[in-house]
Amino acid sequence: MNKIVGIKFKQEGKAYDFDPGPYVLDRGDYVIVETERGFGFGTVSTPSKHTEPSKIRKDLKKIFRPANEDDIKQHLENLALEKRAYKSCLGYISELGLIMNLVDVECLFDGSKIIFYFTADGRVDFRELVKKLVYEFSVRIEMRQIGVRNKAKMCGGLGRCGREVCCASFIQQFSPVSVKMAKIQHLSLNPTKISGACGRLMCCLAFEYDTYCNLKNESPKSGTTVRTEKGTGRVIRQDILRGCVVVQFENGTQAEFSSDRIREVKPEPGRAKKRTYRKYKSKEKKTKNES
Repeated sequence: MNKIVGIKFKQEGKAYDFDPGPYVLDRGDYVIVETERGFGFGTVSTPSKHTEPSKIRKDLKKIFRPANEDDIKQHLENLALEKRAYKSCLGYISELGLIMNLVDVECLFDGSKIIFYFTADGRVDFRELVKKLVYEFSVRIEMRQIGVRNKAKMCGGLGRCGREVCCASFIQQFSPVSVKMAKIQHLSLNPTKISGACGRLMCCLAFEYDTYCNLKNESPKSGTTVRTEKGTGRVIRQDILRGCVVVQFENGTQAEFSSDRIREVKPEPGRAKKRTYRKYKSKEKKTKNES
């Protein structure tokens, strides 16, 4: 059994798994970790817990060391620098008349680079903006354009369900979402009702899709003739989550039944062959007329 610990780099951000190594860490402890962009300052959000080796990622990185007073002081200075850089960048954007929306500013732990995240409808010529920022802060400046879904992930917020948006809480990689995924749940196709905080289709539709497909395959399709305890009728509506279907009988009445209490009535083989034969005869007749 191995141990993992959850680390957050921002208070509203998501937690990333790290290997605590020889350190015993509690929730709220500050640590220095090694990331793809160098060392980073993080906070322990979930204490060390035992996990099966098969469930641990092979590329899991280790905690470099617990943070000391100098690290905490450096982190506070970086936060102050990020606020100052955000305010200055907004002023320069207005001064230069650039059509872009500044989303967030991130300063690397060692202070060697400041990253500005922004959204825009198209390409933006921000060369003059970078010159002004470099002159003011004397560090490397990186302008990174992101999409609206990434903006929602960084800013966070509440979804229609009343909980934190999925992209900011646990989704690590965005997957394609289509209207078909909303149709299988019988949701209204009104864009304002199936769109998330980013204005795109809700991400939850994608990871719920497979479950709805499996449940739908276990229930008779709409239009299927079924035999029930009240007689034979036709399925007109499905309730996938409850495992029920609504059946309409020949006299026009309707009743709800559980999917495991009804049986599908298959068409007689003779009738199926007869329809196939008529279809063939009609094609043959059409061919003779054309000739």
